[in-house]
Amino acid sequence: MKDSPLNTQQSKLTKSTLWLMTIGAGLVVANNYYNQPLLGKIARELNVSEATANNVAMITQIGYAAGLFLLVPLGDMFRKRKIIIIDFVLIIASLIAFALSQNITTMIIASFFIGLSSVVPQMFVPLAAQLSDPKEKGKNVGMVMTGLLIGILVSRIFSGVLGEYLGWRQVYYIAAGIIFILWILIFFLLPDIKPTFKGSYWGLMKSISHYIKTVPSLRLASIRGALALGSFLAFWTTLTFHLERPPFFAGSDIAGELGLVGIGGALAASMVGRISDRVNKNTLIMCAAILMIMSWAILGIWGFTYAGLIVGIFVLDVGLQSIHVSNQTIVFSTNPDATNRLNTVYMTSYFIGGSFGTFAGGKAWEHMGWNGVVLTGAAFVVILLLIHLIFSPKMK
Repeated sequence: MKDSPLNTQQSKLTKSTLWLMTIGAGLVVANNYYNQPLLGKIARELNVSEATANNVAMITQIGYAAGLFLLVPLGDMFRKRKIIIIDFVLIIASLIAFALSQNITTMIIASFFIGLSSVVPQMFVPLAAQLSDPKEKGKNVGMVMTGLLIGILVSRIFSGVLGEYLGWRQVYYIAAGIIFILWILIFFLLPDIKPTFKGSYWGLMKSISHYIKTVPSLRLASIRGALALGSFLAFWTTLTFHLERPPFFAGSDIAGELGLVGIGGALAASMVGRISDRVNKNTLIMCAAILMIMSWAILGIWGFTYAGLIVGIFVLDVGLQSIHVSNQTIVFSTNPDATNRLNTVYMTSYFIGGSFGTFAGGKAWEHMGWNGVVLTGAAFVVILLLIHLIFSPKMK
């Protein structure tokens, strides 16, 4: 088991390659979020309950977590370009299988593989870092991350509007076509670099276990990230059900368009990244958690009005992205030679938490409606804040 120094001279990051990875990160990660505004339509067409349809979103997040843990580390062991090209075939097949689904079981299986294969953005981020000039590394990585965040936001708008007018199946056929075009561009334009890890796959996974055991700040960041995303997705996966009821009687297009409010979160991520080196990160995370709790209070009191939803979404998104960026800053500073594997641990935990939040939100909606969702989402953040206040002072 051995890590080799990077050969930074083997390729150079051009503007066209950077834009390809930025746009590609957004288009690929979007596959995980197309289903959220469409869950109500899927439930009606397949004649299943809203809670059962909610499992589609949950399983997608579980698949993404599995892909982060099992596939992303391969980027240290094999040539990233080859892995990405092969992975794109699985993405296209999974999207088509989802579009063709005639029952919820087939759809859930397809959802898992959509999540599993859509981890390419987490390979683009370290690739951008490896190809960048040291003076431009932060800027270039930030650009790819911005593309990823915008992809998450725009995906809900895209699927919500198209799903309302063309149907949910067409959303996935179009998504498969987009990924096919991107696959061709990646095949011809993405540069290749040599792997940095020398050893077996078992050795690679063993090294990940080593970091989990020996880096307490990584474990704490992973728990915080998991709880934050769990709270966030408890909201987004039940929003479409909430909007279909009185007083809104709205379709998937409105649920998608509310994703525009999340642009504030993307801007917050950029701002937090700039100030994180000058502000105590523990204080920053505490303030962000308090913001998320405030957002749930707004959603609980005024969540039956569009104004309340808009303000609540904005504050919730700013809080989540602030915690996420602060966590990643802490994680990447612990061992610069193992950023891929540290990112694997953190992001796997992040999306496991997201899948649990999706599940808990769906169950809360089924038994207690909107008030149950609000209590569940707020509980995630309260637990996060308590854990942070107890354990963060012990971390260097």
